[in-house]
Amino acid sequence: MRRKLVLLSVLCIAPMLSQLALAAPAPAGRNPAAMGLDSSQPIAVNADSFLADLNGETGTYTGNVIVTQGNVRLHADTVKVTAPMGRASKMEATGHVIVDSPSGQAVGDTGVYDVPTQILHLNGHVVLTKEQNVMRGSALEVAMATGIARLTAGGEPQVAAQPGQPAQPQGRVQALFVPAPRAPAAGSQNSPNPPKP
Repeated sequence: MRRKLVLLSVLCIAPMLSQLALAAPAPAGRNPAAMGLDSSQPIAVNADSFLADLNGETGTYTGNVIVTQGNVRLHADTVKVTAPMGRASKMEATGHVIVDSPSGQAVGDTGVYDVPTQILHLNGHVVLTKEQNVMRGSALEVAMATGIARLTAGGEPQVAAQPGQPAQPQGRVQALFVPAPRAPAAGSQNSPNPPKP
C-alpha cells in the first residue's frame, strides 16, 4: 500500500519531470534562466481529469492540459507520465502540443521528454516562432543538458512561409528570418540628401 501511495504522489507531481534536467547544474557558459526556464519556480497543472494507473505505473492528465512553471507554459490535449518503481522516466504530450516561453514558441503534434537522457523530442508539423521569425520541420530534438537542438524535415511538404510563396519540397527545413527595423542614425534626416540652407 505504501508503494502505491508513493507512486501516486510521483505521478501527481510528474509535470515537474520536464524541469528535472533544468535543476541540474548548467554546463559552463549555459544559463537555463536565459531561455526562460527557472526550476526554482512552482509548477501548476490544470487539466479536465487525471487518471493514475498504479499497476502500470503511469499517470495521465487529459483535456486541455496546461502545465506552467515560471514563464514557461506547456499546452496539450493529453500528458502521460511513466514512472517505473516510483521514478519518473518519460513524459509524453499528445495533441496540439504548444510550448510558450520568453525565448519563443514551439508547436508540434506530439512531444516526448526522456528524463534519464534529458532529451526532448517534438514531432509532426513542428513550427518554431520568435517574433516574426519562423522555422518549420517535422521533428525537433533538444538536448536539455547541452542546449543543442536539431530540426529536421521529411514526409509531407511544408506549408508556405508567406502567402503566394511555394511550399518547400519534402525533406527540407524551412526558415524565414525577418531583420529588425533599423533605427535612423543620430542627426540624420529622412532623405539621403538633406536640403542645403
